[in-house]
Amino acid sequence: MQSDHHNLDLSGKTIAIVDDDMATIRYFEILLKTTSADVMTFLNGIDFLNYSKDNPRKFDLVLMDYLIPYVNGIDCVKSLRKYNRHVPVVMITAYYTRESKEESILAGIDEYILKPIIPEKVLSILEKYLLRREYAY
Repeated sequence: MQSDHHNLDLSGKTIAIVDDDMATIRYFEILLKTTSADVMTFLNGIDFLNYSKDNPRKFDLVLMDYLIPYVNGIDCVKSLRKYNRHVPVVMITAYYTRESKEESILAGIDEYILKPIIPEKVLSILEKYLLRREYAY
Protein backbone atom coordinates (compact mmCIF):
# COMPACT_ATOMS: atom_id res chain seq x y z
CA MET A 1 0.00 0.00 0.00
CA GLN A 2 1.52 3.28 -1.08
CA SER A 3 0.89 6.44 0.92
CA ASP A 4 -0.21 9.66 -0.76
CA HIS A 5 2.63 12.03 0.11
CA HIS A 6 1.05 14.93 -1.75
CA ASN A 7 -1.19 15.55 1.25
CA LEU A 8 1.55 15.22 3.86
CA ASP A 9 0.84 17.86 6.52
CA LEU A 10 3.88 18.71 8.60
CA SER A 11 2.65 22.04 9.93
CA GLY A 12 4.19 22.70 13.32
CA LYS A 13 7.32 20.72 12.40
CA THR A 14 10.70 22.37 11.81
CA ILE A 15 13.23 20.90 9.40
CA ALA A 16 16.86 22.01 9.14
CA ILE A 17 18.60 21.90 5.78
CA VAL A 18 22.41 21.92 6.05
CA ASP A 19 23.93 22.26 2.58
CA ASP A 20 26.26 24.69 0.85
CA ASP A 21 24.63 24.27 -2.57
CA MET A 22 21.94 26.91 -3.07
CA ALA A 23 20.22 24.89 -5.81
CA THR A 24 19.81 21.95 -3.44
CA ILE A 25 18.55 24.21 -0.66
CA ARG A 26 16.03 25.80 -3.04
CA TYR A 27 14.91 22.35 -4.22
CA PHE A 28 14.20 21.26 -0.65
CA GLU A 29 12.49 24.56 0.20
CA ILE A 30 10.09 24.12 -2.73
CA LEU A 31 9.44 20.47 -1.89
CA LEU A 32 8.93 21.14 1.82
CA LYS A 33 6.61 24.08 1.15
CA THR A 34 4.04 21.51 -0.01
CA THR A 35 4.08 19.99 3.50
CA SER A 36 3.64 23.28 5.43
CA ALA A 37 6.74 22.46 7.51
CA ASP A 38 8.90 25.30 8.79
CA VAL A 39 12.36 25.26 7.20
CA MET A 40 15.66 26.69 8.42
CA THR A 41 18.75 26.61 6.21
CA PHE A 42 22.43 26.55 7.09
CA LEU A 43 25.27 26.83 4.58
CA ASN A 44 27.85 25.09 6.76
CA GLY A 45 28.19 22.77 9.72
CA ILE A 46 29.53 25.38 12.15
CA ASP A 47 26.51 27.66 11.79
CA PHE A 48 24.17 24.68 12.21
CA LEU A 49 25.99 23.37 15.30
CA ASN A 50 26.12 26.81 16.93
CA TYR A 51 22.40 27.31 16.41
CA SER A 52 21.37 23.80 17.40
CA LYS A 53 23.46 23.87 20.61
CA ASP A 54 21.59 27.00 21.69
CA ASN A 55 18.26 25.49 20.55
CA PRO A 56 18.62 21.73 21.08
CA ARG A 57 14.90 20.93 20.68
CA LYS A 58 14.25 23.27 17.74
CA PHE A 59 14.40 20.74 14.91
CA ASP A 60 12.15 17.78 14.27
CA LEU A 61 14.40 16.50 11.45
CA VAL A 62 17.71 17.44 9.83
CA LEU A 63 18.61 17.07 6.14
CA MET A 64 22.43 17.11 6.09
CA ASP A 65 24.75 17.15 3.09
CA TYR A 66 27.75 14.85 3.35
CA LEU A 67 30.23 17.43 2.02
CA ILE A 68 29.71 20.82 3.68
CA PRO A 69 32.27 23.51 4.56
CA TYR A 70 34.23 23.75 7.81
CA VAL A 71 32.74 20.71 9.55
CA ASN A 72 31.74 17.87 7.23
CA GLY A 73 28.37 16.15 7.58
CA ILE A 74 29.76 13.17 9.49
CA ASP A 75 31.60 15.27 12.08
CA CYS A 76 28.62 17.58 12.33
CA VAL A 77 26.33 14.68 13.22
CA LYS A 78 28.84 13.29 15.71
CA SER A 79 28.82 16.66 17.48
CA LEU A 80 25.04 16.93 17.27
CA ARG A 81 24.61 13.51 18.88
CA LYS A 82 26.50 14.69 21.98
CA TYR A 83 23.57 16.92 22.96
CA ASN A 84 20.68 15.66 20.84
CA ARG A 85 20.44 11.93 20.33
CA HIS A 86 16.83 11.90 19.20
CA VAL A 87 16.43 14.20 16.19
CA PRO A 88 16.33 12.15 12.97
CA VAL A 89 19.17 13.00 10.58
CA VAL A 90 19.00 12.22 6.87
CA MET A 91 22.36 12.30 5.06
CA ILE A 92 22.12 13.57 1.48
CA THR A 93 25.03 12.93 -0.86
CA ALA A 94 26.13 12.40 -4.43
CA TYR A 95 29.17 10.46 -3.20
CA TYR A 96 28.41 6.89 -2.27
CA THR A 97 30.87 4.33 -1.07
CA ARG A 98 30.31 1.45 1.25
CA GLU A 99 32.72 3.09 3.69
CA SER A 100 30.91 6.45 3.63
CA LYS A 101 27.57 4.74 4.30
CA GLU A 102 29.03 2.76 7.21
CA GLU A 103 30.68 5.91 8.58
CA SER A 104 27.35 7.74 8.36
CA ILE A 105 25.50 5.02 10.24
CA LEU A 106 28.16 4.86 12.96
CA ALA A 107 27.96 8.66 13.37
CA GLY A 108 24.24 8.40 14.10
CA ILE A 109 22.62 9.04 10.73
CA ASP A 110 19.10 7.61 10.50
CA GLU A 111 18.74 7.58 6.69
CA TYR A 112 21.03 7.94 3.70
CA ILE A 113 19.73 9.37 0.39
CA LEU A 114 21.71 9.53 -2.83
CA LYS A 115 21.49 12.41 -5.30
CA PRO A 116 19.70 12.91 -7.59
CA ILE A 117 16.99 13.40 -5.03
CA ILE A 118 13.65 11.75 -5.69
CA PRO A 119 10.79 13.76 -4.13
CA GLU A 120 8.71 10.71 -3.20
CA LYS A 121 11.69 9.21 -1.35
CA VAL A 122 12.18 12.39 0.68
CA LEU A 123 8.47 12.68 1.49
CA SER A 124 8.35 9.03 2.49
CA ILE A 125 11.24 9.54 4.91
CA LEU A 126 9.65 12.69 6.35
CA GLU A 127 6.43 10.81 6.92
CA LYS A 128 8.27 7.89 8.51
CA TYR A 129 10.22 9.97 11.02
CA LEU A 130 8.00 12.94 11.72
CA LEU A 131 4.72 11.11 12.09
CA ARG A 132 6.39 8.32 14.08
CA ARG A 133 7.79 10.90 16.52
CA GLU A 134 4.30 12.18 17.33
CA TYR A 135 3.49 8.79 18.81
CA ALA A 136 6.88 8.22 20.43
CA TYR A 137 6.35 10.65 23.31
